[in-house]
Amino acid sequence: MNANMQKEEFQYAFVSALAAHAGLNRGDFRVDEDSVDVSFKGLGYHGPGRRRNPIVEFQLKCTSQDVIKGDVIKFELKLKNYNELRGDDVMVPKYLIVMLVPEDQKTWIGGDDKWLHLPHSCYWLSLRNYPPTDNHASVVVDLPLTNRVTTDTLFAMMDAASYGVSL
Repeated sequence: MNANMQKEEFQYAFVSALAAHAGLNRGDFRVDEDSVDVSFKGLGYHGPGRRRNPIVEFQLKCTSQDVIKGDVIKFELKLKNYNELRGDDVMVPKYLIVMLVPEDQKTWIGGDDKWLHLPHSCYWLSLRNYPPTDNHASVVVDLPLTNRVTTDTLFAMMDAASYGVSL
C-alpha cells in the first residue's frame, strides 16, 4: 500500500472510531462519485421541527504537509470536491474533514499494554454557504484549528442535521 492509501485508511479508521464511540451507524460508498467517502446516521432525534434519523456525509482528506498557518489549516481542495461540497441544495449536510499526520508513519499510533493512542486530530469545515469560484483546478479553504472533530462534534453535527442545517 502506498503512503497516500495508508493516510486514507488511517483517517477512515480514526473517524470511524469516533463515530462508533458516538453510537453512529456508518455507511460506506463503494464509489466516491460526489465527494462523499463515508456517511454516518444517528437514530432518534425526535421532536418538533426535527427530522428523524439524521445523516451527515464526509469527504476525507489526510496530509502530512505543513498546512497550518496561524490559527487555520490552509488546505488546497480540488475544484471538483469544492463544488460538490458547497451549496445549500443538498438533502444531507456534507463536511470536509482534514487529518494532519507527520510524515513518519511510525508515529501515527502509540500505546502500551492498556491503551492504543491515536495522537492526531481531524478538523472539519462546512462549505454549505461558500460561493462559486472562477478557479479552474483547486480552491484553498481555511479550516479553523478550533474545528476539531470529536465525539461531541459528531453529536452536534447530527443534532444540526436533524433540523436540516449544517454547523
